[in-house]
Amino acid sequence: MMVKVTGVKPLENYQLELSFNTGETRVFDVGPYLNRGIFTELRDPSYFRSVRLAFGSVAWPNEQDFGPESLYVESRPLVRA
Repeated sequence: MMVKVTGVKPLENYQLELSFNTGETRVFDVGPYLNRGIFTELRDPSYFRSVRLAFGSVAWPNEQDFGPESLYVESRPLVRA
């Protein structure tokens, strides 16, 4: 099965809460990418919050995106308190 993002919610500190078609909810840290090329624009908190679902993954208005497999592999399971 190809992993796909089915939901996205921006969190504090440049984190994304992601729902996957596996039924899992995971958290991806965008922080390590904020000083790299096209991703520097994501440092603007209001722009960061403009993230949306796009083709089974996530993207921002100016075409910054991450592949769904990378989002899954580099994220951690969400633990609710």
